[in-house]
Amino acid sequence: MSGAQRHTEPLDVHLIAVRDGADGPEVLLSRRAGGVYAAGCWHLVSGHLDGPWEDMVTALVREAREESGVVIDPPDVRAAVTVHHRSPVGDARIGMFFEVRRWEGAPGVMEPQVCDAMGWFSFDALPEPMVAYCRAGLDAYRAGARMAVHFQEPGDPIAYDRSVDRLVLVPEPAAYDTVPEQAVRVFTEQVVGRITAWADVGWARAESRVWRATGAEGGEWYVKIHQNDRFHQREVEALRSWVPGIGAAAPRLVAADPALRAVVLTAVGGRTLHGAVHPPEQQRLIFHRIGQLAASIHHSTPPRPAADSLPVAKLERHLAGALPHLAPGDEKFIRTTAEQAAGLAPLETVVTHGDFQLRNLRWDEKADTLYVIDFERSEPGPAVRDFVRLSDAWHGRPDLYQALMDGYGRRFTHEEEAQFTVLSVLDAVSGIAYGTAHADPELVERGLRTLARLRTAQRP
Repeated sequence: MSGAQRHTEPLDVHLIAVRDGADGPEVLLSRRAGGVYAAGCWHLVSGHLDGPWEDMVTALVREAREESGVVIDPPDVRAAVTVHHRSPVGDARIGMFFEVRRWEGAPGVMEPQVCDAMGWFSFDALPEPMVAYCRAGLDAYRAGARMAVHFQEPGDPIAYDRSVDRLVLVPEPAAYDTVPEQAVRVFTEQVVGRITAWADVGWARAESRVWRATGAEGGEWYVKIHQNDRFHQREVEALRSWVPGIGAAAPRLVAADPALRAVVLTAVGGRTLHGAVHPPEQQRLIFHRIGQLAASIHHSTPPRPAADSLPVAKLERHLAGALPHLAPGDEKFIRTTAEQAAGLAPLETVVTHGDFQLRNLRWDEKADTLYVIDFERSEPGPAVRDFVRLSDAWHGRPDLYQALMDGYGRRFTHEEEAQFTVLSVLDAVSGIAYGTAHADPELVERGLRTLARLRTAQRP
């Protein structure tokens, strides 16, 4: 034993009684009064075990009846979270928090000498002041944790104070697969404060590492780890330069750490358009907005002189990875199209998103707002580059193409159409090769569809 004194913490029990309210779940709280600890502060119905003969579930049922008048059947008691707590004066204890959603009777003040109020409160509007220990248990419960440490320091207030929040969640073994590594968690909390919940929102492939982080006060952010330095630099540069120019349609950079290749971003609303189904009229509206958004991106900074080459240097490497999936005649068509690039007139260069597709577009129907995310492939290029990965979405729907062009404000020029075909072929081959290597069948199928469509369009 390394210490000179063994721990002899008492055990207390806390009732998290939950009901469905008009604005969501509500929790039962009572306000302490009289000559008790933390008088005037809100707290859960709680108490101590009466002696060594009483188990914790029996104690919870008894305390609930004595303090609030409700009758709970022991089988309705559910384990919520265990909190190892230390008060500001140094006394430690173990708190067992239990969730109960079914009981008999209406709760009310049964012990007015130690409690002067009792009521139901939304989890998003908890009353103040609240005992910090109680708030720690509720925050841990809302975060889905099964265990937490809440060791206060001398001088800390008894009532909850966000500036001295001491709650530390203890993750379960499986949780390590669904939260970022510790260094990223520390970096995030240094920037935005304590995070109470992490949700993995990345695409179903190993390289996609994105989490939604929920703060102790309900704020939300997105935390992203880039797969390489180049993607990190591109996204950070875009977020610091041209992205602010498109206004509320994109997240804002909160902080970046090049050593971790991590960024913390403000959250945007809506749902991804990838796989979404909308009525035809709304589809046309959305594609009109997509065109407007593309125009705002391309006009966010002044255009640059024309570039004199198309990205054909990587063709052979990508073609080697794609060959096993190509149809007869595809390789010849790809090479013939790539050879045409040398004779095309160079186009004016603008900032481009680089991965402008339905995966990275989010539509918020209630707010009538379109958002764009994911700028790790942003770089200067011809404006038509940003329409290549969208073309699969409007194929067979001339009304969507028309809505897109109307929103963009103009149609492609003849020179842009020629480059668009070459860029589409190169992107298809790259997508097939990348999708094969990274277990992303959707990319493979989209590339094959694109090649088949372009070959059909060029036949007499």
